[in-house]
Amino acid sequence: MRKYLLAATALCALAASANAESVRMSVGSYNLNNLPFPVAASLGYYKDEGLDVTTENFAQGGSKVLQALVAGSTDVAVGFYDHTIQMQSQNKHVVGFVMLARNSGLVLAGTNDTDFDPAKPETIKGKKVGITSPGSSSDFFIRYYLKQHNLSEDDISIIGVGSGAAAVAALQQGKIDLLVNYDPAATIVVERGLGKILIDARSDQGAKDVYGGIYPTSVLYATQEYIDANPEVVQKVTNATVRALHWMKAHSAEEIVEKLPDDFVSGDKQTYIKAVEAAKAIFSEDGKFVPGDLETPLMVLKSFNDAVAKATIDLNTTYTNTFVEATASKPAQ
Repeated sequence: MRKYLLAATALCALAASANAESVRMSVGSYNLNNLPFPVAASLGYYKDEGLDVTTENFAQGGSKVLQALVAGSTDVAVGFYDHTIQMQSQNKHVVGFVMLARNSGLVLAGTNDTDFDPAKPETIKGKKVGITSPGSSSDFFIRYYLKQHNLSEDDISIIGVGSGAAAVAALQQGKIDLLVNYDPAATIVVERGLGKILIDARSDQGAKDVYGGIYPTSVLYATQEYIDANPEVVQKVTNATVRALHWMKAHSAEEIVEKLPDDFVSGDKQTYIKAVEAAKAIFSEDGKFVPGDLETPLMVLKSFNDAVAKATIDLNTTYTNTFVEATASKPAQ
């Protein structure tokens, strides 16, 4: 009898797998702003929703994911909200449907002997500044900093170095003088004694100091066409991701890291746990977009992006809370 039960269980599992809905999800990097996505996957929440998720990691940064989405080679992007504004200025309709990180998470770090002093912005002149990739939010960060202080992009060299260990190595090896990046890179730089954080936008106050307001970053977004054609899939993706946000809120950094695959963890485990602890404040608790906060990335992009500055941007069409609100009405799992 046990043999027949095992066989029946296996057949049920195969049937469930066969009936799973496929969705391609791409992530710009495994920086911690995107952490709710791998947490949801590791906890099996997408599978629980009957989804067969194919994941691609573009380590170069979120701009590569955006290109894949627009080209139709991925269905859902784990990327940054400001890209939805950028796309609207190009007459392309990309819509955020789950907020993952409600605040920036970005820092500007330098070597211990750097002579760059944020109180004297002109001291950045001549520096090689590492970002994740051209067109990414880290790129926007440094361009906005220059604009704020009447400096030119020609005053520095902007170099794409990726994120995580690759970004840290670029600073350590002297390929760059300054690094604009996220956790875990930010915490690794400090914990290993490789450098210091000079501008920190991880806290709400830090973001307000840098941008003048809260700067939402990581979201799940898709084209309006995909959302219209696949509302049930988008709802299931939302259900799983919001469930992960609730789980993260209720668990410690150490418990979160324990659920991640080993190849996701950059550097040594204890440093990574510290990085997750430092980043916990940036995560959304419910996945909802806060309309007032969306004004900040629009203002930043307008300051240096001519296409955005000249376009009439309707922020109401860059996001939807419809799917998150439907998730909130479901019984707790």
